[in-house]
Amino acid sequence: MAAGNEVSTTYYIQHHLQNLTFGHHPVNGWSLAHSAEEAVEMGFWAIHLDTMGWSIAMGLLFIWLFRKAGKAATTGVPGGLQNAVEMVVEFIENLTRSTFHGRNPNIAPLALTLFVWILLMNTLKIIPVDYFPVLFSKLGVDYMKIVPTTDVNATLGMALGVFGLILYYNFKVKGVGGFARELSLTPFNHWALIPFNLVLEVVSLLVKPFSLAMRLFGNMFAGEVIFILIAMLPFWAIWVLDVPWAIFHILVVTLQAFIFTVLTVVYLSAAHEHH
Repeated sequence: MAAGNEVSTTYYIQHHLQNLTFGHHPVNGWSLAHSAEEAVEMGFWAIHLDTMGWSIAMGLLFIWLFRKAGKAATTGVPGGLQNAVEMVVEFIENLTRSTFHGRNPNIAPLALTLFVWILLMNTLKIIPVDYFPVLFSKLGVDYMKIVPTTDVNATLGMALGVFGLILYYNFKVKGVGGFARELSLTPFNHWALIPFNLVLEVVSLLVKPFSLAMRLFGNMFAGEVIFILIAMLPFWAIWVLDVPWAIFHILVVTLQAFIFTVLTVVYLSAAHEHH
């Protein structure tokens, strides 16, 4: 009986941590994966449909909410949505002014998009972990992870996008020669130490997207695992532990969106600075 409970617990955890994967299986061809093993066998080019679907849905929700607030904006007494949107916009505007030291009108909109989009994706974690997996299983869908930021593919994709912008603005603002000199002569401004500088600076540059991605993924994934473990407890214990953890996690999901946004602005600010 104990062994059966252990197997059941293991299956429950694995099931809730498995993405809905679509790809080319060596035996089944193009299909949905019906197990974690099949998902692995589909290889690198398999796509997590739930991650893509929910991240796009949160992006569309962001656009819809801000568009609605913009169309309904009034100089009189603002409504709740307008108040919330204005608070977020003002917060990001102040953050950008204090953190970004270059001149680029695209940085504040980028920071606003990242913060709200990641916040909306993270907030999906507050929904009970069994709700959507059970709902979609009744519709014939084996797996459904609704929090995109618990998938390293999503966080790494966003981080690589930021990394692309870092490189783009470094080359645009400083030129190829200026960027090369910065990598070669920082932190030690001497030709004999160029190899040492290059190792330090290139490693530091390459670490940025991975630190962005893994920080967000690690915090959100760990929180997801704890929610799953709480869901396996007796009914009375779930309410005792789940509600306080959910309330605490509201701070976590907001903080992680904030950290990702701040670091992005800091990295882009450095890309605009001449040394």
